[in-house]
Amino acid sequence: MSFISDSPLFPRLILASGSRYRHELLSRLQLPFEVMIPDIDETPFAGETPAVTALRLARSKAQAVAALAPHALVIGSDQVATLDDRQIGKPGNHENALLQLQTMRGRRVIFHTALCLWDGRQAMPEKQVQIENIPTFVTFRDLPDHELNAYLHIERPYDCAGSAKNEGLGITIIEKIESTDPTALTGLPLIALTTMLRRAGVQFYA
Repeated sequence: MSFISDSPLFPRLILASGSRYRHELLSRLQLPFEVMIPDIDETPFAGETPAVTALRLARSKAQAVAALAPHALVIGSDQVATLDDRQIGKPGNHENALLQLQTMRGRRVIFHTALCLWDGRQAMPEKQVQIENIPTFVTFRDLPDHELNAYLHIERPYDCAGSAKNEGLGITIIEKIESTDPTALTGLPLIALTTMLRRAGVQFYA
């Protein structure tokens, strides 16, 4: 979606992400927006906690795009899944995904979904950034290998941290989801985002 507006009700809005999941979620708000993919290193720092990693990367993504698009509202988001304080990345292939699901079955995994809204219209740095981490606690069912393997062959969630698409068939391998924002697990917390956008003066029904 490509749209540039100078209206105070609908300032230029940019999603700093190439994720199709975030694009689809943001589209639900029925606001005009653009997509720009930030060029940043997403490698976690040594000794960095998962929540701090997610917050740092969400801010870095928004800041990188904001530098290219002055006076815009830029949305940055990042998600880090953790089990026993260890980060769980995107599996990339079937073998890694199966290993992830085997490790997580019967366990509770924390998904840290950080959100940053960068308001380039603000002259004062302390007013430019709104940032928050929305944790989601996911308990996976204790399923046998053949079910996990069958699920992966059907949905192929190899680009998803945690190897399961909760918005799809992956919901069948999940026992419980605990969160203040049901969209956070998919990658873009819309409840938190709409709160931030309202603070920035965006009107949804004008």
